Amino acid sequence: MSDFLQRIKDLPQRRLVLLAAQLQERLEALERSGASEPIAVIGVACRFPGGSDDPESYWQMLLDGRDAISEVPSDRWDIDRFYDPDWEADGKMATRWGGFIDDVDRFDARLFGISPREAVNMDPQQRLLLESTWQGLERAGIAPASLEGTTTGVFVGLSGTDYFSLQMRRGLGMVDGYLASGGAPSVASGRIAYALGLHGPALTVDTACSSSLVAVDLAVQALRRGRCDLAIGAGVNVILSPWTTIALSKSQMMAPDGRCKTFSAQADGFVRGEGCGVVVLKRLADAVRDRDPIIGVVRGSATNQDGRSNGLTAPNGPAQRAVIQAALADGGIDPADVGYVETHGTGTKLGDPIEVQALGATLGRGRSPADRLRIGSVKTNVGHLESA
Repeated sequence: MSDFLQRIKDLPQRRLVLLAAQLQERLEALERSGASEPIAVIGVACRFPGGSDDPESYWQMLLDGRDAISEVPSDRWDIDRFYDPDWEADGKMATRWGGFIDDVDRFDARLFGISPREAVNMDPQQRLLLESTWQGLERAGIAPASLEGTTTGVFVGLSGTDYFSLQMRRGLGMVDGYLASGGAPSVASGRIAYALGLHGPALTVDTACSSSLVAVDLAVQALRRGRCDLAIGAGVNVILSPWTTIALSKSQMMAPDGRCKTFSAQADGFVRGEGCGVVVLKRLADAVRDRDPIIGVVRGSATNQDGRSNGLTAPNGPAQRAVIQAALADGGIDPADVGYVETHGTGTKLGDPIEVQALGATLGRGRSPADRLRIGSVKTNVGHLESA
């Protein structure tokens, strides 16, 4: 920059005006090229706890303030066998609760040309993703069959492998050719591309609790760079075995009463939840041109890591502030224009204060009492859906 200033300092005023006009033209060309182009959400589908099998029922549940947490269903595991309020009890979990979806064992295999034998070996997470993607496309006004051969991208957040572990416990004699593809996380996105005949990028992302958000961030970047013209962003989580809950109990991360008490002095851990969410994404200009239903707009996004903190799973305040600022800059958003933030807000004594402080430092400064930044967390209704 200093060299540039040195070269232009003695230029005549008319030349400087011309140079400024040329720079402005280049800047506008870069913006038109998609480097920071807004992305439209044109379709949404979901399967969440509390019978929230579509966006309307999910929204109504939130309006009603309903609690979707229940005791562990008997078709998952025998909670009486595994529960013990003593954190230190061997092989036990210190909670009886979770946010569970209905009919996780059901699947319309015929719709996707999948045989019953293959369907049995498919992780329910793959099944949920297929059905929810189909519903999301239909709600966007897109016939799924019409996408065959297109560069539509698929970006899925997924962490759990409970089903594969349960299948292996049945014994080696039960292993068949469908087990590998049925349990592989990479196939979760690849199977959607295969079922619909899509030629765009297909990625499965595991960044733990941020998996679905990172998947959507990657989808946004792919659209902006022209790697695809339509993108499916999704996250899924299904809880089928007790092992992870036992491990989290040993780390004293589980709330004994099975409730995420976000931002509360009584916060003492989170409750696990499951479900699937899908968004169908398109460049905003294309969505306007095609008269698509525009539900919302992604103006900016960003991804980073905590680096060193108080521990491997502990958040880092400066890193959180940095990623919020990066997302604002990516979308050209003034902090004062943000009115509400849906937070991570798991209900832990360590994480919640760090997150709130980061939000206050980046979005809360200079606001009047009438323009306070509002924050919330749907984990208080449905639990922590982890990779979803």
